[in-house]
This record gives sequence, structure tokens and C-alpha cells, in this order.
Amino acid sequence: MNAMPGSDQDLYSKECVTKLASRSGRESGEFVVFDRVQKSYDGTTLVVKDLNLAISKGEFLTMLGPSGSGKTTCLMMLAGFETATHGEIRLSGRDINLVPPHKRGIGMVFQSYALFPHMTVAENLSFPLEVRSIPKAEREATIKRTLDMVKMGAFANRRPAQLSGGQQQRIALARALVFDPALVLMDEPLGALDKHLREHMQFEIKRLHERIGITVVYVTHDQSEALTMSDRVAVFNDGRIQQLAAPSDIYERPDNSFVAQFIGANNSLPGVVENLSGGRALVRLKTGELISATAVGVTEKGQETSISIRPERVEFKPELMPADAHTLEALVIETVYMGDILHCRVKAAGTDNFIVKMRNTLGQTKLSAGDRIRIGWHPEDARALDPA
Repeated sequence: MNAMPGSDQDLYSKECVTKLASRSGRESGEFVVFDRVQKSYDGTTLVVKDLNLAISKGEFLTMLGPSGSGKTTCLMMLAGFETATHGEIRLSGRDINLVPPHKRGIGMVFQSYALFPHMTVAENLSFPLEVRSIPKAEREATIKRTLDMVKMGAFANRRPAQLSGGQQQRIALARALVFDPALVLMDEPLGALDKHLREHMQFEIKRLHERIGITVVYVTHDQSEALTMSDRVAVFNDGRIQQLAAPSDIYERPDNSFVAQFIGANNSLPGVVENLSGGRALVRLKTGELISATAVGVTEKGQETSISIRPERVEFKPELMPADAHTLEALVIETVYMGDILHCRVKAAGTDNFIVKMRNTLGQTKLSAGDRIRIGWHPEDARALDPA
């Protein structure tokens, strides 16, 4: 991800960045490991099922998924607030299953900020240092460096109630970083912010991570946060990781129908595999059309499948596409103006909920409800997955 424009010197204290980076820089190898981890609250139902996951030092990994998918439970086990029913969690090669939270050296940032309202900003940051018996002079110097790093140096004597939501979130982040933790965990940290501020803080947190190289495990149900901020994304559902990959792979090359449907907008066309060859599947749709797609979730002829196509990969002018492009007849149901894009819903291949997105540019085709058109896409943009 590209950083926001502006001077790094303006954003972060160079001295602090250099110091933290030297202690927490990105390294190869397994830093955090979940080894066959399971979690049950009632002794019967598993909310986390045989989780195997390795996180490198300096990595920004996001656990993404719907409510009840197991992502927050994994974070709480890593923090020490929950205990694994089975399996082992290791940090820097050490089993931490029985290590209490305050001895794990992990920083936490919550959606609610969890700042002490009766303390000033400086006192909030001082607290984790006092617990660790850091001398006063060192505490004061560390607090100043850390506040400067998050551009909050002028707010040291204010109380949380005197700060905006974005400022409180910066302080919560500073408090998590002030004692130089081995790992920082963030649980829906931007959920309480408005859209504009949330997007701004995504860039701030990601830039900070890139500058100091600290390891971050981030939990969210917000797809844009996961795609914008992460080195890798672990998509959770039903207590399991459905796919673990870079954001671009998660979006462009989903492993199954759940990931395709959960991440961004997606068109799903059900059908049956007619033939398999060279990593391609020839699929007959329920309406009779034959469609070629990359074979991902299918292995044999006659298998039911669901073809996944991203809306922005579909074109309204298939005559301008290569000869091998797939084309379908379509009936425009509605168009929605969304500023930078036009969102068009059409009836095609037996579904009246096929979505096409096109950029709002000069000379773009004007469409209205009731128009009969042809749509098309490149064969490599279609993926034959498990049935939706």
C-alpha cells in the first residue's frame, strides 16, 4: 500500500522511529504460532477448530470474518484473556498457554480505547511503564517520544474526555506501543470512528507499522480495512481459516465461494462441470450457456460449481474485447450513480442480480432500465469454485 503524501519527519519522531525499528524490525521466521489450537466454551461446540497459523516478526496480519467466525476468540487466546482448549500457542518459540496476560509483553488496542478517564494522557502512557518499574526519568523521555510519534505531543496534560475520537485512538495506540511490546493486538480499533476518520487512521496505523516494523495482529469485520492495511489476511468462517494470503490474492483469486462472496462484490453463476483440462473448467450454466473458468474448487466432470466474476471485470462493450471473451445477453434492471463509479444491475444467465461496475468517465455508455445489451469478460477473470 502506498503511504499518504506528506513528510515522514512531520508525522513521526525520527529518533523514536529509529529506536523502535532497531528493536522490533521485520525478521523472517515464525514469531507467533498457533499449533492445532481449538477452543470450546461449553465443552461440546468448537468455536475455533484446529487452527494452524504462523505469523512472521514484523508482519501485519489481519483476522477477517463475520461475527461468530472465531477471529476475536483467536485474538483473546493470543492475548491471554482466553485459554485454548487444545493445542499450543507460541511466541518467539515459547509456549505461552499458561503465561498470564501481563507477562506476555503484548500491547492491546481496543475499539473502546480503554483509557483511564481520571488520568491525563501522559499518566495513561506512564501506567504500563510504572507497572514494569521503569525509572521516572526514562518514563518521561519514553512518553514524550511515543506521543511525538503519533503526533500527540501537545496533548500530554489533557484528559481523554477533552480529546476527539481520533485523538483518543492515537493515545490508545501510543499506550500500546510505549513499553516496546513484542507484539501489538488490535481488536476492531476503528469501529467507533466515522468513515472519513476511520479511513485516515487506516493509513496512519499502516504507515506507523511500516516505519517501526512492529508485529501487528488486527481483528476486523471491515473488508476495506483488511485489504488496505495488511501484509496478509486470514479470512475466518465457522472457526476455520478459509484462506490465508496477501490482500490482492484474497480479492482477485478467492479459494472458495465464501471468500468470494464475503470479500467485496461478487457475481455467482451456478452450473455443472462439463469438462476439465489444463487447469480450466468448462461449465454449463443452468440456462444452457457454456463458460470457461479457472478450475479452483472443482475436480471432476459432473460436479456442481459456482462461477465467480468480480463486477468490475465485466464490460458493457464486449465487441472491444479479445475474440475469446465470454459474452451474454443482458437486460438492464437498474443503474445507480455512486460518484466515481456507476453500479448497474442486470438480468443475465438466469439471475436478475448480476452486477456490473464501470468507472464514471467521459464518453461512458449511458444505460437505462429496460435496455437490452451484451456484457462480457475475459476467461481468466472467471473462477469455478465450490457451489455457493
